[in-house]
Amino acid sequence: MFEISQTAYQKKWSVFAMSVPIFVEIGLQMLVPNMDQFMLSHYSQQSVAAVGNDNMIVNMIILTLSVLSQAATILIAHYRGSGDIRGASRVCSVSLALNLVLGALISIILFACHDFFLRLLGIPAEIWEDAALYLRWIGLFIVVQSAYMAFISFLRGFGLLKETMICSSLMNVLNICGNMILIHGLGPVPSLGVAGVCLSTNTAKVLGLLLVIHFLHKKTPLRLSLAHLRPFPKKTLGRLLYLGIPSAGETFSYNLSQTTLMTFVNLFGVAVITTKVYAYIIAMISYLYSQALAMATQILVSYFKGAGDNGQVDRQVKFTIFVSMILSGTLAVLVFLHSDRIFSIFTEDPQVHALGRTILFIDIFLEIGRAVNMCMVMALNAAGDVKAPITVGVLFMWCVSVLGGWFFGVHLLWGLAGIWLAMALDECSRGLVFFWRWHQGVWRRELI
Repeated sequence: MFEISQTAYQKKWSVFAMSVPIFVEIGLQMLVPNMDQFMLSHYSQQSVAAVGNDNMIVNMIILTLSVLSQAATILIAHYRGSGDIRGASRVCSVSLALNLVLGALISIILFACHDFFLRLLGIPAEIWEDAALYLRWIGLFIVVQSAYMAFISFLRGFGLLKETMICSSLMNVLNICGNMILIHGLGPVPSLGVAGVCLSTNTAKVLGLLLVIHFLHKKTPLRLSLAHLRPFPKKTLGRLLYLGIPSAGETFSYNLSQTTLMTFVNLFGVAVITTKVYAYIIAMISYLYSQALAMATQILVSYFKGAGDNGQVDRQVKFTIFVSMILSGTLAVLVFLHSDRIFSIFTEDPQVHALGRTILFIDIFLEIGRAVNMCMVMALNAAGDVKAPITVGVLFMWCVSVLGGWFFGVHLLWGLAGIWLAMALDECSRGLVFFWRWHQGVWRRELI
């Protein structure tokens, strides 16, 4: 009852069946912080700017921890491909312990040292109070989010993608309901603004964690145990870190570069900050499904690597890249053509609309490059070629995106459009390099 048949994994179109629940899951998962910003847009534009800045830090941390958890997904699927369930259970125990330790440490740092991060971002004085409140209390619950992501990665390794979708759906519904009551107030409940967002978001995270633990126990043969940590499995930890650290490093570098770019954006005032926040949310429409396809492909690559089928790995990756480029490019064009209507959901400010149209035009090219990058990075990591993504990523993110963002945006005074142009150049050039790397065939060696 716990296994998905090998035939299902070997069907060419199974990547689409797997990608749909992943798409819903990550879409809802990303909606939690972005829904906070959307609902706050009807409360205060300054609150939107404050939460948007904080989420640059929070998302960077969450995505880095998420990538560490993806190392567990890769190894679990790999062990399943080779029929070793005991090895998969050992991976889960070590991965959960690692996530809990890191999550607790980060929670303490964000709660106690929030001022340091706000000064680092150059937060304007008028939004400082809301930004400090949000970062402290959302940061305190990073440990809960970290544990949640660990359990989600275990379910993904077993192909239980509908269950992960259910967890994210419930979390998002609870968050929206909580925001509706607490941001503006309802009946005897007072209007809490940003404080209400913190309360509803953190409550949803705790309940989501409890549900995902239930699914793991009910739907998989995995059994977490301290016995797996005695004697401490250094080899298992080494494999997790071998896959996780470069992947997390690449993700951390990307988000740190985005945070650096946000400091450039902050130079241009609240209106431009708000446009950037809205444009980022809108751009997700173009790349979310491609990200889901890439994540589904990563699970399949891990499974086929465990089964020793490199031919199927190569075919699956190239197929996903082709589909992702078409989908992301088409959606980006549609979003650009309807930019005014979409921005009207958030604001009627003509300045935001005009700048937003320019940004979404540049974003067409950015999303095509990003589609290739997401698939290539996940496929290379799953196949064991972990050095290329972080090496190429760090080089291009900082030399093309950050330096280019400063040159075009700040030095030439092109503003947000110049920064977005540099980001597009980064994504497109990295995509070409990764595709060349795949053809080199380093990934064909044994993973474990």
